[in-house]
Amino acid sequence: MHPVCSTGEPEGRQMNVNGTRTDTTVLVVDRTAAGRFALGVVLRRAGHQVVAVGSGHEALVELDVRRRKGTLPDVALVDVELPDMSGFELCRRLKARPHMAGLPVVHFSAGEVAPGDRGEGLEAGGEAHLAMPAEPEEIDAVVRAAVRAARLRADDQAVARRLSLLSEAIVGIQAARSPQELAEAAAEGTARLTGSPAAVFVLGPDDVLHRGTSRNRTSLALPDQGAHQAVVALLRRLAHGQAGVRITSVPAPLWPAGFFRPGVPHDARLVLIPTQDGTSAVCLATPTRGVRRVDPETESLLARLAQATALAAEPLLMYQVERHVALTLQHSFLPRPHRLPELPGVDVAVRYVPASRETEIGGDFYAALRTGEGVLVAVGDVVGHSLDAATVMVEIRHALRAYCVDESDPAVLAERLDRMLRLYHPGVTATVCLVLIDPGTGRTRIANAGHIPPLIVRDTGGAEYAKAAGPLLGPGLPHPPPTELFLEPGDRLLLVTDGLIETRGTDLAVSMEHLRAAAIGAMPGLDALCDTLLTSFGHEREDDIAMLALRLTN
Repeated sequence: MHPVCSTGEPEGRQMNVNGTRTDTTVLVVDRTAAGRFALGVVLRRAGHQVVAVGSGHEALVELDVRRRKGTLPDVALVDVELPDMSGFELCRRLKARPHMAGLPVVHFSAGEVAPGDRGEGLEAGGEAHLAMPAEPEEIDAVVRAAVRAARLRADDQAVARRLSLLSEAIVGIQAARSPQELAEAAAEGTARLTGSPAAVFVLGPDDVLHRGTSRNRTSLALPDQGAHQAVVALLRRLAHGQAGVRITSVPAPLWPAGFFRPGVPHDARLVLIPTQDGTSAVCLATPTRGVRRVDPETESLLARLAQATALAAEPLLMYQVERHVALTLQHSFLPRPHRLPELPGVDVAVRYVPASRETEIGGDFYAALRTGEGVLVAVGDVVGHSLDAATVMVEIRHALRAYCVDESDPAVLAERLDRMLRLYHPGVTATVCLVLIDPGTGRTRIANAGHIPPLIVRDTGGAEYAKAAGPLLGPGLPHPPPTELFLEPGDRLLLVTDGLIETRGTDLAVSMEHLRAAAIGAMPGLDALCDTLLTSFGHEREDDIAMLALRLTN
């Protein structure tokens, strides 16, 4: 490499001959020492820093070194006739390297520029072609124009990348199934837009806080409950009376430490927006201490991301409130296992397992009632998943309790439930299996309205489903007479809703056979039977599970 004159200033910021600071570095690739010297003088006088080499190979080595240091030049001024390769070939090699493809190249040659040379230079990726000798003003103008064009292209590419990141983040936000998933997706999108750790808070009604942190946060302990309560109070105060996006900074003493990096205090830059109904708020938080200030363009993108998050948050939060109401309603009307009525001659065990938090509430239920002719047990499911389904479930349970005061026949009860559903809830359907047992004799009568039939687990070691079938409740179809069988002491009768075994893509008959095999292998006892089946089938189900098992005590 040929040395060039230096002014003694640190690399990247030198003084030109007029004493002004330079901000542009030019790589001069010239085969002659005289040419390198002359161009260096002209460019330095124009305010540029100069790095000069004498061949294409030297240029590639110099650029590799500078790339590793992060000090690539702003433009390359390349002689067409180099000793080891043409200037056009050097340009092609530069453009083929991902980290150097954006470096603008200006070719130059002695004398007039042939049309073929100009065309080949442009084909290789060059910005322009200078004919030497040229006036200093022309050289400076061409170099500055090449740098300006390259920077505009880089700015456009940066904007396109950021918009692409914003679009990806919004897609992730819209796919969220819960406020927690929403906060996590928004935190990851915020981190990618800013290049720093991020925390996102979705503040719901009653000050319920959902928090998400980006994956580039150090994976150690998160702040304690006190820090979360401090964030709730701060967000409520900042969001009070606010409309639209608010961007503000909060100093470290007021912003709890640890959300961005464990145990480390940071000033926080907050992008805050309330939901449209004003009951909730979304906050995107990034650190500012030790992190370069987010520029206005990035903050504009974060404002859009916050708006998208708030729009997605409102229905998710509303649904969560509805689900809480439905669960409360459903649980309040399902009898607690320890509060089941005393049923002479029969032992009963029940289980109720709600589906995952992200799944809608269902209409599953169970019942165990005393009647004039014995013990009536039932398990059913209102078709659908919503607060309406849970409400209809409650009505069916109350209607069943009222009807069995003076009627015990399960087929008659099924007919009455069907009429009630058609009269008060047209279009709603439900399944139910009703079983009437005489504890003294073991006589068992079953009316099955579209439900999984009871499974009889014999004390002798076998198990079979009762041959009981009929139409579901709602369409108004006639119900057949009850199926009759006898239970022996020690036999266990099992009723379940399809949420226990139903799996997408698997035939229900196959799942029922798996259930039968698992029941045969269960340990003796009602609790052992229920717990074995929940362990085998009850993980991450998409629907609620209701289960009732009984046996005679005689």
